[in-house]
Amino acid sequence: MKKPVHLETFETEALEPQQIEIAPAEFEEARLAAFEKGYSAGWDDAIAAQDAEVAKLRTQLGRQLQEMSFTFHEARRNLLAALQPLLLEMTAKVLPAAAREALPQIVADELLPLAGTLLDRPVTVVANAASLAQLRALMPQEVALPLTFTEEPSLGDGQAFVKFPEAETRIDLDGVTAAITAAIRSYFDATLQETDHG
Repeated sequence: MKKPVHLETFETEALEPQQIEIAPAEFEEARLAAFEKGYSAGWDDAIAAQDAEVAKLRTQLGRQLQEMSFTFHEARRNLLAALQPLLLEMTAKVLPAAAREALPQIVADELLPLAGTLLDRPVTVVANAASLAQLRALMPQEVALPLTFTEEPSLGDGQAFVKFPEAETRIDLDGVTAAITAAIRSYFDATLQETDHG
């Protein structure tokens, strides 16, 4: 026959409940202190959580601003790089043509105010052959002066001299066109170099 197995008991004897007596004022004081301690701990946790969230948002905002700045500079550089050939082509083609067209009117505008004071004095208009043809066609209609036209092959299509007996006026639209072209080149060179280096 088999023997029954006896196991050791680990149960503790039930303790009798002890009564603790506290005065009502002390109880209220302890209750308020516990409430204050819990409230303060909750408040500290809330502030710590808020500070952590603000720090996280600042980090995210900083990263996004950095990415936006990079994207903006990259887009600006690409736009400038695309505009540069267009503007330089315009200055090479459009401005000289505009200068050729404007030259006769500018010469006439120089001479018209003087028409009343220089009626008997000779005025010489010096320009290249192509410009002189346009000037001759325009001048007799608008200016009643004793004009002489002199060809100077070294002058560009946008250049002319209006010579009076005691002075002369130089009109240099080619120089203006060259200055505009140089300014555009300089602007793009400096701006693209700046965007390349940050």
